Amino acid sequence: MTTACRSARSWSRREDEVVLRWLTRLLALVLVVALAVPLFTAGVVVATGEVDGRRASDVIVVLGAAQYDGRPQPILQARLDHAAALYRAGLAQHIITVGGRRKGDRFTEAAAGRRSLRQDGIPASALVAVGKGSDTYTSLRAAAEEMDRRGWCSALLVSDPWHLARSRAMAADFGMRPATSPVPDPPITGTAANARYVIRETVARLYYGAVQAPATKSLVGGCG
Repeated sequence: MTTACRSARSWSRREDEVVLRWLTRLLALVLVVALAVPLFTAGVVVATGEVDGRRASDVIVVLGAAQYDGRPQPILQARLDHAAALYRAGLAQHIITVGGRRKGDRFTEAAAGRRSLRQDGIPASALVAVGKGSDTYTSLRAAAEEMDRRGWCSALLVSDPWHLARSRAMAADFGMRPATSPVPDPPITGTAANARYVIRETVARLYYGAVQAPATKSLVGGCG
């Protein structure tokens, strides 16, 4: 074997080693990012839910949840009770309830929420039921459209703690100026249940950011 051949093979091996080294580093970086992004997002979900960011707003927006024949179920009722307390504290002069009607229901989530708040002594003039939406995205879009019609800009969002990071991101993209106030004692008990909720909201927040968010800002006028 000539010296030239040996040198060429040695150089080729060194090239292969360099390429392999860079591929290994690239793979490690991809793995770090793949772990870091969900962990960071989960941290945002938890941190948002642990901070009561209430501030005076044009309207309180109560995110919908299950109701049965016009009677809010525990999760929705806890949200409504908190919204009523915020209203009485003077944080806003109006409350929007959102949520549509599921198949077979006689009432929308929004109508059930409004009815409960009226029974709790909140004046009818302060209540707006927006009976549209089958999920957080479509419900907040409907709320944003209603706010846009009425010239309202700022919204105080009320929901379960772990639900608020995604809700706030959506509301901001729809043109609202959102603040959040989590339900202080949501009827979601147990470490396992809360962990599942955080995981579900983390995945949903990542999906929203990757798929829905890019097209959201153009859908509603908002306040800029």
